Amino acid sequence: MEQDPKARLLNRRAILRSAAAGAALAGGSSLTAAAGNPDNLPPNNPDWSKSLGAGVDARPYGKPSPHEGDVVRRHVDWLTASTESSINFTPLHELDGIITPNGVCFERHHSGVAEIDPADHRLMINGLVDKPLIFTMQDLKRFPRTNKIYFLECAANSGMEWRGAQMNGCQFTHGMVHCVMYTGVLLKHVLGEAGIKTAAKWLMAEGGDAAGMNRSIPFEKALDDCLIAFAMNGEALRPEQGYPLRLVVPGWEGVMWVKWLRRLEVGDQPWHTREETSKYTDLMADGTARRFTWEMDCKSVITNPSPQAPITHGKGFTIISGLAWSGRGTIDRVDVTLDGGKNWHPARIDGPSLPLALHRFYYEFQWDGSPLLLQSRAIDSAGLVQPTKTELRAVRGTNSIYHNNGIQTWHVLRTGEVENVEVS
Repeated sequence: MEQDPKARLLNRRAILRSAAAGAALAGGSSLTAAAGNPDNLPPNNPDWSKSLGAGVDARPYGKPSPHEGDVVRRHVDWLTASTESSINFTPLHELDGIITPNGVCFERHHSGVAEIDPADHRLMINGLVDKPLIFTMQDLKRFPRTNKIYFLECAANSGMEWRGAQMNGCQFTHGMVHCVMYTGVLLKHVLGEAGIKTAAKWLMAEGGDAAGMNRSIPFEKALDDCLIAFAMNGEALRPEQGYPLRLVVPGWEGVMWVKWLRRLEVGDQPWHTREETSKYTDLMADGTARRFTWEMDCKSVITNPSPQAPITHGKGFTIISGLAWSGRGTIDRVDVTLDGGKNWHPARIDGPSLPLALHRFYYEFQWDGSPLLLQSRAIDSAGLVQPTKTELRAVRGTNSIYHNNGIQTWHVLRTGEVENVEVS
């Protein structure tokens, strides 16, 4: 599939803006060249120190600086027929650490955002239970609470790259992932109130959106670590993230994390819904299709430098930064290569290393200005190694959409610009 000219032009413009900034840096120190107004530089007193700033009541709900206005989710116009059943992407190249701010967590909707009054919202439990129940939000918040940091990744993340390098931006190749702290109650505690019959083997979770989004979940997982969440990163869920309730299914594909959760039905077999038959199945090289491939595989990506974040400082000390994650545990190691896989170097994992969460890695080196082929390779606590795209395609073919965890390659040019490429 060829990239739409509009999307390509948008990406190129972003690169050119960054490259122009890099050209300005060549004339002097980064501090001098990056300034918008020379009068604000030392030894002068800058404008902002000459008058009182805004008071404490100016921003009742805080927002980022206007100078960070480009740090937003972005949508690809040609990807879907409408924005109501579509996706936008987390700006991974603009972030650091492992926690994603609520305002830029990617969105995936099947019928647009459901705007729900929590006073009217109910969670129903029916099926193979002793006592069907209906919970209000107040009822659910009386259960013991738990706080957990987990990543959420759409199964289609990197899906456009199956047949070759397509999207010239980390935000678009890998931006269907985020990581936050969820606050909620354990699903097993809520189900326990209804009394589960011995024949129960599956759970169907249903959302309150116009699509009635639903998925079948095996009972072993439902009674293990799943949450019913009402908050993320310390505040109520955003509407686009499922307000007032969503299901959290740690380490498993994002389509199972049903938003605007309204019903849980207990059964003895899967429901074989649209989203687990005609959709969210993996087409294989031999023409068959895999179903119920829930776990998200070991994966990593270098976020900086990348096409939307070129090297602008010129030669010298350079920091590579990226993210790694696995639906089967923690990340034990990340290796980085500068030459397309000929030589690998251990990266430094910094910050918390939590199960089923994003991991931040860094690799520092002296760049001499020569072209680079950057890759990262993650190894998780289950011993699984992130495959090359060639290895992955040998098993899966090129007709798939979901679960692409192949190694990503960025080509750094002498100018510092970065392109999405592949190496054999």
